Amino acid sequence: MLAGALLALALAAGPADQPPLPTVPQSAEIQLKVQRDGSLSVVEAISVPDGGTMDRRVALRVAAPHHRDRVYGVRDVVLEGRGTASVADDAFTVHLTSGTSIVRYTVDGAVAGDRVTWELAGGWTADLKFLRASFAAPKIPTAVDCLVGDLPCAAAQIDHAGLTRFSQQNLAAGQRMTATVELPAGTVPANEVLVPAKTIAGAFVLTTPVSWAWAAFAALLLALSTWVALARRRHFHVKVPSPGWHFHVKVPGGGFASPEGVLPGHTGLLLRGRAGPLDLAATVLDLAVRNYLWVSDDGTRLTRRNPADEHLSPFERAVFDAVLPEETVTLAELRQRHVEVPRAELAADLVRRGWFATRRLRRAGVRIACYGGFLTVLLAFTVGYAQLGVVLALAGVAAVAASAALPARRRAGAEVAHRLRGVVATRAKDLDKPQRELVFSRGLPYALALGELASWVAAFDGLKHPPTVYWHAGDITPDQAGCFATALAGTFAAARRGRLLDEAARVTPSQQPVGTQATARPS
Repeated sequence: MLAGALLALALAAGPADQPPLPTVPQSAEIQLKVQRDGSLSVVEAISVPDGGTMDRRVALRVAAPHHRDRVYGVRDVVLEGRGTASVADDAFTVHLTSGTSIVRYTVDGAVAGDRVTWELAGGWTADLKFLRASFAAPKIPTAVDCLVGDLPCAAAQIDHAGLTRFSQQNLAAGQRMTATVELPAGTVPANEVLVPAKTIAGAFVLTTPVSWAWAAFAALLLALSTWVALARRRHFHVKVPSPGWHFHVKVPGGGFASPEGVLPGHTGLLLRGRAGPLDLAATVLDLAVRNYLWVSDDGTRLTRRNPADEHLSPFERAVFDAVLPEETVTLAELRQRHVEVPRAELAADLVRRGWFATRRLRRAGVRIACYGGFLTVLLAFTVGYAQLGVVLALAGVAAVAASAALPARRRAGAEVAHRLRGVVATRAKDLDKPQRELVFSRGLPYALALGELASWVAAFDGLKHPPTVYWHAGDITPDQAGCFATALAGTFAAARRGRLLDEAARVTPSQQPVGTQATARPS
């Protein structure tokens, strides 16, 4: 009788790689074994009642902390019995008909650190009357845990032989039973796979590709910072030439040629990085010197002498039209007209001459930032990795910031600025008498723009025979011409102050407390 019982037990146990066959309908016997490469071999024997079916669907992508999903892989699926088993669409599905069937498969991604986790039951369309499982590993586990939903399993323990066993009765359809076994450190390699969750928050999870993108962005910031730091060493404020250095004004064929054709109105941007009333006054004075304007004998009225032609730059033409929209204008009218420097035309002229850099980097940065914003939204609602779009947008912002920090003046502009100083360093005594009249008048606007008007006028006014002033109706001396230049600069400076006061007056009433009333001034 004992021999018969042992024989029956041996037949029920079957081969070493096969679990005991279920003895109760609608039950399961499961064997799990962790291989040395970290893969988990699973053998399940399931008993299906006669005339019935049992289906199971195991999700291979499950939620994990920090907006991530844990992904399992199932391969080498073999079914012995009646039914089908397959892997598709992030799920492992099994369909079984009546009788006992054995399903064998291998799981990848079950090892996280030193913990092995797998779902023993779950996703079944029918109740399980009884489930028993065993777990084997290269080393005896140090801890074991088993949950049915949120509650502990009926039994989960490590026996005296080091084999881990689990059991549970009466599992409802769809109820999940998950086993977790902790192994000694280094028993098997970890193979857990974590991916961003398919949510908006998951789309912004830091991943390896995103980390590389942030590293590239850091390298870009370092490169841009270095570039800007080196470029800013060439500051807008040009050093004054040494006392022994002089610029000799070229007067080929009796004409006047400034360094590289630089105009008086260019001075402010070239030397100081900004244009103001002084540059506007120097341009108007230069138009008079070049016979486009005529100054009345009392020095209070400007009149058109010649129409604007192709010899005027767009910047000068804009000044000409703004100062003299009609045939004649007085300095008092200019003071009320609030004429401003046409900065757009002025900057475009310097770019055209190759002295200022174009803002291609800024425009490119704006486009990149817009593309990055669009890509962020697109990735957030599709495949994830939305931080790649954020990195691209920030790279565009960095390009815009670098463009703003970079000095606009190029090397050629710096060289012209150095040479521009030489105009006022010209010695009046070194010029022939026929040249003095032209050089004095042509150099006067440059002296005004450079802030060297007094020394320029004194150099020519102190000559034994001072040059005449051909662009003025009256018979005036160089000193009187300098006084007119000063008055012209004061006119535009006062106009600018008036505009600023008008703007302040428009803002002030809106800032008064409610219920107050401004006191009227007597006219």
